Amino acid sequence: MKNILKYVISLGLAGCLMWFVFKDINIADMLHQFANANYWWIILSGILGLVAHISRAIRWKLLMEPLGYKPSTFRTTLAVLTGYFANYIIPRMGEVTRCGTLQKTDDIPIEKSFGTVVTERIFDLVMLLVIFLLNLALEFTKLKDFFMEQFASKVTLIVILLVVATVGGVAGIWLFKKYQAKLAEHPVLGKVVGLINGLLDGLLSIGKMQKPGLFIFYTLLIWVMYYFSAYVLFFAIPETSHLSMLAGLTVLTMGTFGMAAPTQGGIGPYHFLVGNALVLYGLEQKNGIILATFIHGSQMVALLLLGALSFLVTLFLTSKSSK
Repeated sequence: MKNILKYVISLGLAGCLMWFVFKDINIADMLHQFANANYWWIILSGILGLVAHISRAIRWKLLMEPLGYKPSTFRTTLAVLTGYFANYIIPRMGEVTRCGTLQKTDDIPIEKSFGTVVTERIFDLVMLLVIFLLNLALEFTKLKDFFMEQFASKVTLIVILLVVATVGGVAGIWLFKKYQAKLAEHPVLGKVVGLINGLLDGLLSIGKMQKPGLFIFYTLLIWVMYYFSAYVLFFAIPETSHLSMLAGLTVLTMGTFGMAAPTQGGIGPYHFLVGNALVLYGLEQKNGIILATFIHGSQMVALLLLGALSFLVTLFLTSKSSK
């Protein structure tokens, strides 16, 4: 019931935002623009996006190696794509799904792989902060009012939540380490201790990596490919082909914020943030929303197809140990 309620709320939020964004848009005109788009740019965007997903799979492998697990790039890529597919069905289920997929195909405990995914997300958050600050520095005149309007009222709350989460996390780890021996003696809590230890092992795997340079390289490659996979789609529609590379940086920043929202695949928040941000670059609001829809829709279709195919492939893979 809890999962159903969460799904309904998420779907309702996405639906409300989509109605708000598209209430003044002529859908027939938008579909006409899509039909006349240059689809060679979409193919290029899809290839660049696939490079990003494979890079994420390789980076994930690097985090699991210190734990003694060495899954193939093919299998980790299938798991990553299956996770993206799950995100379009139930928000925030992608991480759990890809860990569950790798447990099925390579017998890697979920608590271990999930810890490495948390580590990944921390580095992605750092990259998002860097990109946000770079975007703000390069486009300060255009973006200062937009960011203040969209996020100023939430800054205090976000800072408080981050501080509470950090202090609570550190305190929790300290208390766990201090009392884990006693907790492990309990028949039920002992299993919980094992799960937490597995999660911590995965989380701390970053400090045991043998190839930190490769980890940084693939982290940068992921975000560069994210940028160009969206930027090249500017050229697919005549009305947006004049947009600059800095506009592409703004789309990456706002799009990432939108994708982080608790809706299926960022549907709604992505269109709202990217569509309105593009107005700052001289586009009419309707053209900004159309471009946002085109970018999001192209990437969503590609991920749904690749994700569904990956899920089907995993059903026929023989499980093997990656130790």
